Amino acid sequence: MTPSRPYLMRALNEWILDNDCTPYVLVDAGLPNVQVPDDYVNNGQIVLNISPSAVRSLLINQEGLSFNARFGGVPMDIYVPLIAILAIYAKENGQGMVFGSEAGAPDPDDPPPPPGKPEKTSKSDSSGSGRPSLKVVK
Repeated sequence: MTPSRPYLMRALNEWILDNDCTPYVLVDAGLPNVQVPDDYVNNGQIVLNISPSAVRSLLINQEGLSFNARFGGVPMDIYVPLIAILAIYAKENGQGMVFGSEAGAPDPDDPPPPPGKPEKTSKSDSSGSGRPSLKVVK
């Protein structure tokens, strides 16, 4: 299946705007192909206001988020690969979503499994079919 993150990004952006709030996006500025103003990066991250009053030509597609905005009065083209987006939330109340790894994608912090050993399956999946299971995240 295709990644869910672009669909979630578009839906959450619309939801935040429909509730008269300002959508903010938290970005990992240290990942490859991230094009943001370095002067505004703090601790390797940047928060971007993607509201219609702050940006022009906003596009959220399967590859990334792009738009044009002014930083300190200077126009700049912004591009953020979707994997670099850590969260989208409303400025006014913090409501939104923090993103984790896509289902099926390896976590970059986990070491690869040793060769010859099968990967662990979920204990809740007694059928042995290897299907993913859902869990509640608070």
